[in-house]
Amino acid sequence: MALWDRFKESAATMQTQLVARKNDLKSGAFRDASMAMCALVAAADGTVDPSERRRVAQLIAGNEVLQNFDAMDLQRRFEDNLGRLTADYDFGKVSVLQEIAKAKKKPAEARAVIQIGIVIGGADGDFDKDEQAVVREACFALGLPPHEFDL
Repeated sequence: MALWDRFKESAATMQTQLVARKNDLKSGAFRDASMAMCALVAAADGTVDPSERRRVAQLIAGNEVLQNFDAMDLQRRFEDNLGRLTADYDFGKVSVLQEIAKAKKKPAEARAVIQIGIVIGGADGDFDKDEQAVVREACFALGLPPHEFDL
């Protein structure tokens, strides 16, 4: 099986797992970490073009797990994180990884944040090396082994 096929299958499995845990994923820490993860993946290559921003915003709005939260609030948090990353990518990345680390106290939430990153990263049909690298960094911020997610 090709590497991309494995990632697609893995992303689909992760989305199913997220939906199954939807009722456990309602904390503010999960919300903040998820939006930080979405922004980090969107800006993984150091830039965010308008089509990428729209695609991620649509995924956020349509993700069943994130429907636990107000869509406008999620959008604002996503945009705030993107703003940090586009203003100064390296400094912004430190701040965004700190947001992601908020979910570290609850292992189920921490894993769900990584799974959201993988789902977002693979949504365009290409979970590229830059996206994989930032999700791997998020694993370290959350105290999770990247190999658990095939990263």
